[in-house]
Amino acid sequence: MLQVQLIREHQEAYIKALQKRGLDAKAIFDRVLSFDEKRRATQADLDETLAQSNSFSKEIGILFKNGEPKKAALLKEKTTQLKERSKALQEEMNHIAQELQQELWTLPNIPHHSVPSGQNEQDNEVVFTEGDIPKLHEQAAPHWELAKTYDLIDFELGVKISGAGFPVYKDKGARLQRALITYFLDKNTAAGYTEYQVPHLVNEASGYGTGQLPDKEGQMYLVGEDQLYLIPTAEVPVTNIFRDTLLARKELPVQCTSYTPCFRREAGSYGAHVRGLNRLHQFDKVEIVRIEHPDNSYAALDQMVEHVKGLLQDLKLPYRILRLCGGDLGFTSALTYDFEVFSTAQDRWLEVSSVSNFETFQANRLKLRFKDSDGKNKFAHTLNGSALALPRVLASILENCQTPEGIKIPDVLVPYCGFDFIPLPKE
Repeated sequence: MLQVQLIREHQEAYIKALQKRGLDAKAIFDRVLSFDEKRRATQADLDETLAQSNSFSKEIGILFKNGEPKKAALLKEKTTQLKERSKALQEEMNHIAQELQQELWTLPNIPHHSVPSGQNEQDNEVVFTEGDIPKLHEQAAPHWELAKTYDLIDFELGVKISGAGFPVYKDKGARLQRALITYFLDKNTAAGYTEYQVPHLVNEASGYGTGQLPDKEGQMYLVGEDQLYLIPTAEVPVTNIFRDTLLARKELPVQCTSYTPCFRREAGSYGAHVRGLNRLHQFDKVEIVRIEHPDNSYAALDQMVEHVKGLLQDLKLPYRILRLCGGDLGFTSALTYDFEVFSTAQDRWLEVSSVSNFETFQANRLKLRFKDSDGKNKFAHTLNGSALALPRVLASILENCQTPEGIKIPDVLVPYCGFDFIPLPKE
């Protein structure tokens, strides 16, 4: 969430920056600053009223002590009026604060200066590509056909149990899935990230804290009776561990990793691009989260990008990195790099990770501060990234590693899953 003081100080620069997102923020900023002026004026009126009431209360005690009850009674009547006025002013303050908060909720983060202008994913900037795209045999198939042929994933059984988008992993498919999760966690903890196991449901405050609410409310599953949301990513519960927290300067950076299932309604998704594992309502993901000093957050972002590159290099999957344009940038992000692996059987790139710096946007919502070396409490910078999202990684492994005889497992996963090859079943 943007800070009112910074909006006031950098209004023109912020308006220009948000144009990269295709947003004309002037009218919203005008309302924000108008509400803030009303809040300040009302607060000043309230403070003056309370001060006068306190002064009268002291005078009343002195008048009674000096034997002047009539004068004391007059002041007591005025004090009662002042208390009624202060109550009305407090209610007005609360109303203005709510209206101001609602305006601030609607404002996305300010894009970093390096974010390219653009309207959608077609305008994202490819900044790095690595790996050779394999040449497959003539009978090569997409992963949803391979999953059926090798009996690794049962999409129809998932429909029976829950509905479309809830696959059932079986035998070597389940073991390969578990191997990926454990491998990613081991690589993350070896890199200095502390592993957490977190709840898979969060309250409304957690959703607002990391910016899923109100922006993505329609994409989250809500357990209505208890007003809890199924998490769309481990980022939400992990980052909220530090909500309403004041960290010491020496505690930074904080580095966390967590595996969770993720739940997304993906309302309105349809077409060939959502077949198989390409887009699901429930999927597994390993996440990394960092809390950084503002002076170090972009160096930390670069480190996270290098870490995710290492995971894909180990899996020997062809991949590329994109810097997202303003029109494709997430609501909470200041700068995002997307990682995509190439699916040879589908002849298309599949997103497997987003690595983002949110600067103070989430920290302001979370009231996540640190005490700096100058003794002042300041908002920290938060970052997160997928390391990695499993469905499309698994899809790419199945498709890119297929041979006429079967599917070869990447070497780094063999110790985790216990097999190096999935042979083609005999008819």
